[in-house]
Amino acid sequence: MSKINSTKESSLWSLEATEKYNILPDLKRPTIEKSYSIDRRKTTLSKIPLPQSAASFYNGFSPQMEIVESCEGIDRLNLYLKARKHDVSLGVPGKFLHAVLGQDVSGVGSIASTIMYAFYLHITHDSDLLCTLPVINMKRADLNSHAELKWLLDSCQIDQSSLIFIDEIDLSYYDLFGSLKLVVINGHRLPMKQEALKEAVVEIFNCRKGESIYPWVETVTIGEDCSWCTLVAEKFALTSPKILAGQRFSRILLAGILVDTGNLTSVQCSSKDKYMSTLLIYGAGRFGCNGLYQILRYKMYDVSDLKVVDILRKDFKKWTRVGKPENAASRSIVSHIGMSSIGISVEQLLAHEVASTQEIKYFQQLEKVRLLMIVSGYYGPEKNFKREILVSAESVELMKNLLSFFNSNASQLPLKVLHRPGLIEEMRAFEVDKITSRKTIERLLEEFGGTSKAIGVGLVPD
Repeated sequence: MSKINSTKESSLWSLEATEKYNILPDLKRPTIEKSYSIDRRKTTLSKIPLPQSAASFYNGFSPQMEIVESCEGIDRLNLYLKARKHDVSLGVPGKFLHAVLGQDVSGVGSIASTIMYAFYLHITHDSDLLCTLPVINMKRADLNSHAELKWLLDSCQIDQSSLIFIDEIDLSYYDLFGSLKLVVINGHRLPMKQEALKEAVVEIFNCRKGESIYPWVETVTIGEDCSWCTLVAEKFALTSPKILAGQRFSRILLAGILVDTGNLTSVQCSSKDKYMSTLLIYGAGRFGCNGLYQILRYKMYDVSDLKVVDILRKDFKKWTRVGKPENAASRSIVSHIGMSSIGISVEQLLAHEVASTQEIKYFQQLEKVRLLMIVSGYYGPEKNFKREILVSAESVELMKNLLSFFNSNASQLPLKVLHRPGLIEEMRAFEVDKITSRKTIERLLEEFGGTSKAIGVGLVPD
């Protein structure tokens, strides 16, 4: 990284590291200082069809380098995140762990609002008794499956190593000793995985009116019909408006609003979303709002740089099934069913790596699922939507049971066998009628689990 200088008489490339505007004494205005640096881009954006923007026209576009203006807000945020992670490494001695925990949804808006609301609480409610920090409700390894999140964090220069993910902290440990205080964000209750920690909840931020909440929680913010990041940005605008002037700081909030509202075009987009995005528009930089949104959307669906395991993990859900024992002496049957949704064809998935089938089985074993259903939804060359599924069973016997179940439910799930080379005996591929939704496939999986002795009964989201 190298520094750029700027003076009145020479160009941006020939100035000193700090840009200063000397004001005449009688005007009595403070000196404005800005520093710039040159960053080498970590990823190329040349494949993304970016719309033209005024900023791009005037500033030009370099695929390898970019000029970055310093952002005091991001510097403060990184120092805060680093300090809190250090506190956690020491066990948070003498303080309550005041954790802001979002829903187990790995979207841009959810992650951005969790980080920024925790920072807002730190700025406005700083206390020697509290260690306030965001906890990202996903595994750190899962971040590799979300190129849009990695790009956004890099673009905003947020130190990813200082973030704390749910698999890096044992919240139940702090709860056991009565030193845990939870802030639930973007929902009225904790996700089912963390429901056992509900008595530690002290605040609920952004729940809908009329939703049932924990009766002992006194601090409750009823959300409006707008983006999560809009509400957080509004908090900063009312208390620390200057911090929103930083391009990187405003970008992460703006990105959340644009993704949540479909670039301000969805029917759920409110006037407050539009107003706040206008306030944060500097965060779009040379891309403009349209360009920033296009980058994020492209990154969401681009899997060219991902491994097969990361593609499957990108949109994955798992259920636990507890079955009744066959006799009093035997144990209950505990097994798992998993479903991955992908945006490419089964053929493309199998051709993605040399040993794609082995990688699929490896993912299945890694997640400990007896039955893995990969649901593919994509647009073909003629722009027609296609739905395919690839099923991987733990055993040949389980696959036979599933095929028999599919045959008996052919009216609900019409299948056409896809012959793909390289599939092992425990795998089958099918083309599905395009009108069949993922919800229908999910429901049939539940029914199969309820009728199959190999799976057991009693569906519980994992």
